[in-house]
Amino acid sequence: MATNNELTFDRHEAEVSPALIARALADAKRTSYWLDNSQRPTPHPALHGSIATDLLVIGGGYTGLWTALQAKERDPSRKVVLIEGQCLGWAASGRNGGFCEASLVHGEANGANHLPEENELLAELGAQNLDEFEATVQRYAMDVDFIRQGSINVATEQHQIAWVAEEAEAPGVDYLDADAVKQLINSPDFLAGSRDNHSTALIHPAKLVWELARVCRELGVEFYEHTHALEMENTGTQVQVLTADGQITAQRVALATNVFPSLLKRHRARVIPVYDYALMTEPLTAQQRTAIGWADMVGLADLNNRFHYARPTIDAEGNFRLLYGGYDAVYHFGGKVRSSYDTNQRTFEKLAAHFFGSFPDLMDVKFSHAWGGAIDTCSRFFTFFDLAYGGKVAYCAGFTGLGVGATRFGAKVMLDLLSGKKTELTELELVRTKPIPFPPEPAAWVGVKLMTSQLAKADRNHGERSAFLKLMDKIGMGFDS
Repeated sequence: MATNNELTFDRHEAEVSPALIARALADAKRTSYWLDNSQRPTPHPALHGSIATDLLVIGGGYTGLWTALQAKERDPSRKVVLIEGQCLGWAASGRNGGFCEASLVHGEANGANHLPEENELLAELGAQNLDEFEATVQRYAMDVDFIRQGSINVATEQHQIAWVAEEAEAPGVDYLDADAVKQLINSPDFLAGSRDNHSTALIHPAKLVWELARVCRELGVEFYEHTHALEMENTGTQVQVLTADGQITAQRVALATNVFPSLLKRHRARVIPVYDYALMTEPLTAQQRTAIGWADMVGLADLNNRFHYARPTIDAEGNFRLLYGGYDAVYHFGGKVRSSYDTNQRTFEKLAAHFFGSFPDLMDVKFSHAWGGAIDTCSRFFTFFDLAYGGKVAYCAGFTGLGVGATRFGAKVMLDLLSGKKTELTELELVRTKPIPFPPEPAAWVGVKLMTSQLAKADRNHGERSAFLKLMDKIGMGFDS
């Protein structure tokens, strides 16, 4: 057990051999495991020339794809065009952990902090969204490795046992004492746990992109990849979007660019890129899998502010692997999105130390992939929306790492906004309010660094939040997942 200000994962960094870590990471590809797949489709051609459409979707990740799909479901006769600056799903949608969660507000506690009067309704809408997500997967026979067996939050520090016990008071959530949690997933670090049996599914992130695109094509959506939207102009009755070698005239536009700078410049200060990193193991042997258990295909997370997430997956050859990520959330001065930030050796080494410390039966395991990517982070840690150009352009962003499921909901909201009608969704406080913008540099960098250090301090102080964190909570920039 950790003592005083020393956390379990602090001890792992000191105890696990650097040589062991170096060996485990030596042959790891510095690219997303999910995207490193022979099933990855050939990109669509770029746009050359001028076209017109009823709805233009800008962005080929989950948000854009869900928008296009649902638009065609609502009105099959509507012409829908989707453009993507790179390849479909190359950014966050192809790099995440594959946790598809019901929460729309990054956890019940965070929702209660920011939208207390609406939190219960948002929980209901989130559960409905996940059910509809699953129904869509089934309706179109989407091969996305969708498994809905729930998730486990584990206590790795003594004071967290009470937290998981409190979580287990909710319907559909079971409390696991030390013996029960170790029978499910064997780790000396896990002191207790809470298993939510229904609110989380696991998916293959890249397959979800490719299958959403397949369904969209079958419904009649036109795709153009390597087509970067450069400018957007309101002509009064329509919107014109310029690309490097083309022009699109659209009746309506849905902006689904997430972490990348918005064509609506007033929102650029509301989103910053924070980099998250993950490791994927090579296939485990039958003996190694028996040693750790993990018979159920459930996701796992710990309860630290700087939390880890982990999950199993079955590869194309039928082998069992583990993904392990999180902990560090890195913001670079200036808020740029750069491919050079996708790898971070120091974080990879840290994650490997934590992995081996938590799963000592897997000391012989090597990692096949180590990668990172940018998360579109806003100050309230869940998505926000806007309507511009006289109701012709809708925008949403700010999912802050919990977008696999919530992007479908965000797409639904954007389509409601573009319809020009009042609906249950357009009247939500979540939709009508905006997060506080981040300050310009250097204040943004100083603020993020201070927030990170204070969250780490709270982890080492039995979860007790400092005066700074309490102030951030009060002004609407605090995080409590």
